Amino acid sequence: MKAPTVLANPLRPAILAAARSSRVKRAVTGAPVTRKLVDRFVAGENRESALATVREILDSGRSVSIDFLGEDTRDAAGAQATVDEYLALVADLGALPEAAEGTSGVRRLEVSMKLSALGLALAGDGRRIAIDNARTICAAAEAAGVWVTVDAEDHTTTDSTLAIVRELRSGYPWLGAVVQSYLRRTEDDCLALAGPGSRVRLCKGAYREPESVAFQDRAAVDASYLRCLGILMDGSGYPMVASHDPAVIDAVAPLVGRTGRAADAYEHQMLFGIRDVEQRRLANEDKQVRVYVPYGSQWYAYFMRRLAERPSNLRFFLRSVVTRD
Repeated sequence: MKAPTVLANPLRPAILAAARSSRVKRAVTGAPVTRKLVDRFVAGENRESALATVREILDSGRSVSIDFLGEDTRDAAGAQATVDEYLALVADLGALPEAAEGTSGVRRLEVSMKLSALGLALAGDGRRIAIDNARTICAAAEAAGVWVTVDAEDHTTTDSTLAIVRELRSGYPWLGAVVQSYLRRTEDDCLALAGPGSRVRLCKGAYREPESVAFQDRAAVDASYLRCLGILMDGSGYPMVASHDPAVIDAVAPLVGRTGRAADAYEHQMLFGIRDVEQRRLANEDKQVRVYVPYGSQWYAYFMRRLAERPSNLRFFLRSVVTRD
């Protein structure tokens, strides 16, 4: 008998479908109570607000990866505007004292970018535009002492994203890649990516994917994550353990002990606004901890994916709606 499907959030499919609905978007973004929960996950709509949050995180001993929110850019002007914002962000980060620490070893400052925001989906020469834009950001980041990681998106972009990462790594070998354990292909991707110096962020996945390409139940996704984590830890790259799951966090120490990894040869990553106490605990134990800090006005899709991940997030939101004045 086939085991029943167990979802981390039973409403996850509906919420992820709503993330692409313009009607639901208008209703959610127009609700005054939405702001309360958005502020929990998003560090403001402008760079100044994000940098204030970054300063607080850095002062606590944690590192940062900053994402200027936006995806599915449909015109070259939008892609260029995204590049311009990243260049301004990198310049601001480069002025921070922590940037000087990025000339060797682990860089405490990083930006994360989606290739779709850089023009990958544009008709005709979208791939070339995205590569050129990503290379421009990488060059500025290298000069500023800042790392860059290319975010994962839905499964239809995985091949093109990883191919572009491989191409860019010829000039910027420190460029990070992201893989998602809910995709059935990810073990093979981890084997291919676990080479010397390769920075790989392993997350569970936050998009709505068909069963043909992605595990659907929580246990299968978790098991895949631990298998992939073992592959990365056994490799010679730099694993970035992007998870809030206590079981995953508990699994890291034995793997580190078995492989003999130094404290600066891997890191924990968590989202801004989620398990802040745990983030600080790990940092106080001299673990490398990086906080993923999103900002920008295009927060809707990101916000909906956070609701889909955890029932407690959705309950918080719905309670706010019900009790509003």
